[in-house]
Amino acid sequence: MQELEVGALYHLEESIAGDFLKGFTYPWEALPKISEFILELGKTLDKERFTQMGEDIWVAKSATVAASAYLHGPLIIDEEAEVRHCAFIRGNAIVGKGAVVGNSTELKNVILFNKVQVPHYNYVGDSILGYKAHMGAGSITSNVKSDKQLVVVRGLTGELETGLKKFGAMLGDEVEVGCGSVLNPGTVVGKNSNIYPLSSVRGYVGEGCIYKRAGEVAKKR
Repeated sequence: MQELEVGALYHLEESIAGDFLKGFTYPWEALPKISEFILELGKTLDKERFTQMGEDIWVAKSATVAASAYLHGPLIIDEEAEVRHCAFIRGNAIVGKGAVVGNSTELKNVILFNKVQVPHYNYVGDSILGYKAHMGAGSITSNVKSDKQLVVVRGLTGELETGLKKFGAMLGDEVEVGCGSVLNPGTVVGKNSNIYPLSSVRGYVGEGCIYKRAGEVAKKR
């Protein structure tokens, strides 16, 4: 299903993990390997541009990290990123260039492309957020099904078994998620789409769409 493939969702040049993601057909296939990738890449980063802060944590010298933020490796924070007051990064995370991780936002096993914004009380786990994707205040990725079964992704023409128990959301480039929304396990949102505030999203939302509620999705003009 082409609409779910890496190339359909992301401009790979907009992430330090672009070459890594090229090795997968579907982006969620990368989730179990993010930690290993960070550990390998971190050792090769330019020491003129990055500082190693603690075990398996690499932070660009041009990035801003609040003293109250919690950082756990493996972790890479790229250039000019901003990690704000009381952010909680639990590890296996890549924070892209110019990205914002805000107050009380929690990250775990994620890739944030360049200029992603998760600025206010967000939880992002087992997810990949594309270039300039933005999650409004209080919006979260739910990454485990209530019945604890493996996550299945539903595309336009069928379903794909992921083999993953933990899988949040794949957001394409420039996706806007409204405040207070929940992206249920296995959600995939195509490029340039908008999610209404207070939405509960499940399954696939096409590229260039406006998601209002289940069964009511409009194409942008």
